[in-house]
Amino acid sequence: MVYQPAAGARDLLPLDVAQKRWIEDRLQQVFHRWGYHRIITSTLERMDTLMAGEAIQRQMVIELQNGQNEELGLRPELTASIARTVVTRMAGATYPQRLYYNANVFRRNWEKRHNRQQEYYQAGVELLGSGGLLANAEVLLLVANCLAALDLQGWHLILGEAGITRSLLNAFPANLQSKVRSAIAHLDRITIDTLPLGDELRERARIMLDLRGNSADVLAKVSSLHLDSEQQEAVNNLKSLVDLLESDRKFPLILDLSLIQTIDYYTGIVFEVVSDTDGQAKVLGRGGRYDQLLGLYHPQGENIPGIGFELSIDDLYQTLVSTQQLPQNIPASNWLVVPESQTAEAAAFAYAQKLRDTPDLVRVEIDLGGRDTEAIRQYASDRSIAQIAWIKADGTTTIEAVG
Repeated sequence: MVYQPAAGARDLLPLDVAQKRWIEDRLQQVFHRWGYHRIITSTLERMDTLMAGEAIQRQMVIELQNGQNEELGLRPELTASIARTVVTRMAGATYPQRLYYNANVFRRNWEKRHNRQQEYYQAGVELLGSGGLLANAEVLLLVANCLAALDLQGWHLILGEAGITRSLLNAFPANLQSKVRSAIAHLDRITIDTLPLGDELRERARIMLDLRGNSADVLAKVSSLHLDSEQQEAVNNLKSLVDLLESDRKFPLILDLSLIQTIDYYTGIVFEVVSDTDGQAKVLGRGGRYDQLLGLYHPQGENIPGIGFELSIDDLYQTLVSTQQLPQNIPASNWLVVPESQTAEAAAFAYAQKLRDTPDLVRVEIDLGGRDTEAIRQYASDRSIAQIAWIKADGTTTIEAVG
């Protein structure tokens, strides 16, 4: 019998891990520079926690049961878990809280596609306890800083505003709102043209379908929709954010008020990070503002504003692998320490430990025996080991550079 990983799971070999860590380390350095601290939440969550924010469809959760018949699931995303943790375990926290994560998530292959992936890796942040312009700008500029740290070329950010889009939908009959929303989300003009709408509402739907492109043009279009004072304020706030992002840098921004996420907990800006490598658009990450999610988990129902994003390590890897930026080999050991006889073994271990105790990271291997001198040299050459230390019983050491 040939044993294989479970369907949808995969093993990461040492080179895979080195390449994944290259991405994660650079993202982590950016998170640290911006004052974010890592949080690690449980891989297992209660199903009622996962479903509270309507963040994901139940059929996408890999469900488990414990001995008490408690419904559990493997986390399909991190925001709900972090929201639960903050309001239940960090009650005395001072806000804002800047948190980041680097973790695996699990989503059921409910479409039954052959070998469809079910385990994914993500890195992201949550900025909690602060609403408004500056918090929104911080998170979007942080995204740009992350991609710059990876030297990722040819990307842009698609920015929407869930609150504006949702309020614009309120003008449609209640029984048609979900259909109009779905049509806009899928850029489906045929459905818009065939729905039983009056001329004014149909034109409104068509305009909503085209609220995408240059920020000045989009803001002008949406302002033509006879907005009430609350909607106009939201548009003004969005304009202030766009102006701030574009004020002193070339921020690759596309404004898209037809951007409607499947996740319903977003209350303000929503965004996607899209790569244009090789002419193929690929979503590398997404995020948004969720000012009512934490209240679902708070014992007193207190709302705490939040905004965050996640970047897909898997998709970043696929985008970067062709650029030759990722490590092409696993790190080689610096030393191979060889006891020349059985009586030299203790001295060899002592010398190897002395090398390992230096302040810098030094990779040191001990030769485990069973090879002659030439085989040892060949092994060191094959593994790109820089130096061999030949150790005698009295601790005398001969250093040989590997050519």
